[in-house]
Amino acid sequence: MADILTPALGESVSEATIGKWTKKAGDAVKKDEVLVELETDKVSLEVVAPSDGVLTEIRAADGATVTPGAVLGVISEGASAASADDAPKAEAPKAAPAAEVPPAAPAAPAAPVATPGGDVPIMTPTMGESVAEGTMGTWLKKSGDTVAKDEMLVEIETDKVAVEVSAPVAGVLTIAAEAGSSVTPGQQIGSIAASGEGTSPAPAPAQAAAAPAAAPASDAPHLSPAVQRVVTENNLDPKTIAATGPKGNITKADAVNAISAAPAAPAAAPAPTAAPAAPRADQPREERVKMTRLRQTIARRLKESQNTAAQLTTFNEVDMTNVMALRNQYKEVFEKRHGVKLGFMSFFTKAVVAALKEIPAVNAEIDGTDIIYKNHYDIGVAVGTEKGLVVPVLRDADHLSLAGIEKGIAALGRAARDGALTLDQLQGGTFTITNGGTYGSLMSTPILNAPQSGILGMHNIVQRPMAVDGQVVIRPMMYLALSYDHRIVDGKEAVTFLVRVKELLEDPARALLDL
Repeated sequence: MADILTPALGESVSEATIGKWTKKAGDAVKKDEVLVELETDKVSLEVVAPSDGVLTEIRAADGATVTPGAVLGVISEGASAASADDAPKAEAPKAAPAAEVPPAAPAAPAAPVATPGGDVPIMTPTMGESVAEGTMGTWLKKSGDTVAKDEMLVEIETDKVAVEVSAPVAGVLTIAAEAGSSVTPGQQIGSIAASGEGTSPAPAPAQAAAAPAAAPASDAPHLSPAVQRVVTENNLDPKTIAATGPKGNITKADAVNAISAAPAAPAAAPAPTAAPAAPRADQPREERVKMTRLRQTIARRLKESQNTAAQLTTFNEVDMTNVMALRNQYKEVFEKRHGVKLGFMSFFTKAVVAALKEIPAVNAEIDGTDIIYKNHYDIGVAVGTEKGLVVPVLRDADHLSLAGIEKGIAALGRAARDGALTLDQLQGGTFTITNGGTYGSLMSTPILNAPQSGILGMHNIVQRPMAVDGQVVIRPMMYLALSYDHRIVDGKEAVTFLVRVKELLEDPARALLDL
């Protein structure tokens, strides 16, 4: 027997919510196979199987709240081979009906009727006034394939967000801009013919065969960028994936589950033939991969920030005893009342806004030979995603309650992880907060998010011995780091700002009472 345990969530995260299990009790599992995803205030964590076997018991159901070390389920070791062989057979009947839905077949002949006048161009959409070009992602269809109206065809990556391009009409696809190429707004990237006559004669039979398969696509659940990436990288057919998300959407867990179900049998065959002493035989020692446009932008902006601003970092430490006590006392009532968990980010945001009002230079920016002082407080919150770091902005944080801040940050975090952020949500911040403590960081020197003049770095909460009133006591301590632009923020102002944040966190009633 092997217990499936809740992993460590970081000192600043004390609980998590169970997402959706990818397996059910009685299913065979393999070691390191993703079983369930845990959602915390800041990030989502995947929990994998500790060993091969059968998932005999699920102790924490979907939506339950768990703490680090809690037992989520139990795996019985042994009899895994027989169960694994049965798993694909059990899944196969589910996939077959989805692929051959007879009523959907008539949808294919309807495609030519949509555009009797000829080919319909597929154009690059407008990506925002500040975005002049994008990079083509991987096409979900190839030239000659039949597509349904509004079916997602490709994703275009820009400096900030990914823009989805769907089929304007039903018909046969011809691709004009290949994956990886740069495109500009209004550029034609492909076309859709009203019938197969617009393509070469060779693909015509393929079109007839593809028509029944394409028909269900019109009813296929929408794929988020995170799910699309899993589907594309693992050559999955979205139409064969059982969707369990809201409104019939395919979740990341559904896609991961499809990976384990489909390749299970083929993957088992090569295993005995592989020599244990040569795991690198099928893999190159090095691999060159082109940076995504988002990663290129992150690299360029961070280097520009270092080259432009006179960056300096000052440190302090804060005793989190009172904040943690207040949070523990009211977290259940808070969640019932407001429908959102009470985390630490709301306290830090309140403290930062109060300190910015006292030290306006930290909330300012340089424009040529002018200084622009901001009388509004739009706080950027750094969020790590699969594609890189993004900083969505929480607008008018000074007008929000603790509940409003928590709801706003949670919504931005979900949008960031799903790739659903808009350009407006990523622009115009006046100050940034980044929480390296989520990943276990003890201390760091964050880089300014230009053109802002300040960024606060939160870190891991660690129990340390402290001298209090002449006695040594153990207190939960966190290091704080303020990186600032020394061109407009003096050292005295930076230190005063950080001390003010420390005072408001160590006595949170002052922030709530605006003292």
